[in-house]
Amino acid sequence: MSIKREDAENIARLAKLQISDDQIEKITGDLSNILDLVDQLQAVNTDNIEPMAHPTDAVQRLRSDQVTEANHREAYQKIAPATEEGLYLVPKVIE
Repeated sequence: MSIKREDAENIARLAKLQISDDQIEKITGDLSNILDLVDQLQAVNTDNIEPMAHPTDAVQRLRSDQVTEANHREAYQKIAPATEEGLYLVPKVIE
């Protein structure tokens, strides 16, 4: 799959990227190469391949799900300028 120069210019405009005329030909080629690679990957038969979450057997160590810090909510809300029903009240910043 290849893209046209106009497609690359449109993508750049949507991404708010300023690309010079010198660069647009290279970027058009690069994007076409990326799409060609995607086409190659999609053409691979993966029917008997089991999906995997990670390419290696690495296992991430997880900490135990326990509360380790004290609850300071009441102390923080006492020094807050305004609270209501446990929530912090802030000035409206968006009209």
